[in-house]
Amino acid sequence: MNKIYDLIIAGSGAAGLTAALYASRNGLNYIVIDPSPPAGSSVALADEVDNYTGFSNISGFELMQKFYAHAKSLGTQFVNDEIKKIEKTDGVFTVICAKDDYQSKTVIYSLGAAHKKLGVSGEQEFLGKGVGYCAVCDGFFFKDKIAVVAGGGNTAVTEALYLSNICKKVFLVHRRDKLKADKVSVKKLESTGNAEIIYNNEIARINGGSKVTSVLLKNGKELKTDGVFIAIGLSPRSFAVEGIVDIDSRGYIIADESCKTSLDGLFAAGDVRTKRLRQIITACCDGANAAAEVNDYLS
Repeated sequence: MNKIYDLIIAGSGAAGLTAALYASRNGLNYIVIDPSPPAGSSVALADEVDNYTGFSNISGFELMQKFYAHAKSLGTQFVNDEIKKIEKTDGVFTVICAKDDYQSKTVIYSLGAAHKKLGVSGEQEFLGKGVGYCAVCDGFFFKDKIAVVAGGGNTAVTEALYLSNICKKVFLVHRRDKLKADKVSVKKLESTGNAEIIYNNEIARINGGSKVTSVLLKNGKELKTDGVFIAIGLSPRSFAVEGIVDIDSRGYIIADESCKTSLDGLFAAGDVRTKRLRQIITACCDGANAAAEVNDYLS
């Protein structure tokens, strides 16, 4: 832990890898720390990405591999470790990890966000036995079967659309009377022929024996199903900087387009910061902006 880097990038998703590109171009001495394999971002789980400029049809895994290869080609050093906490003392950051600790003059925090849980009976019990949080990852196991998706945003509708190409029937359960997803995506879902949207309802319990067999809705109706995919939102992974930067009521690190936080030298990029749109392309913008701000800060 004797070496003090110019910059530590926490997270190797779209924001973190883009920050690495710009840090390299600026000649900074930096490392990227992430507990998952390189390019282990949730983006890598997407079967198809069609909203990243220049790529009309590419898998998330392939896109992230391109990001990783680009960063690697510029000499990016990756450290596989789990970040526990970040502290700042006498102008130096200490990134405390499971295996070792690392020090730097600045930090770009881009650990993203995790899937929110429903918190209902059966959710944990049947995890991996019919309950999942990624249709692209597990949808194949439900070919020609029935699936239920919980949620009403873009993620939920995208999951339901993907499953409609695999399953014989898909139910999308949303607690409100209108979906929050893009109108284009909603129309696509409505036109599939095998997807049904259930409004003003929620999953109260997930039932089964050795695997999921049905869900009980709050209105008392039971839906026979083989799988349940939960897509109700994200929980930002801001745990490592709690108490040292300003965080909003939902757990997102407060930072604008400059990615500056309330703590000098600490920048937040990607899904973990307050922002209107959480997409691959906006995460990349954050990474570039954050690296530019780091360069100015160090200068």
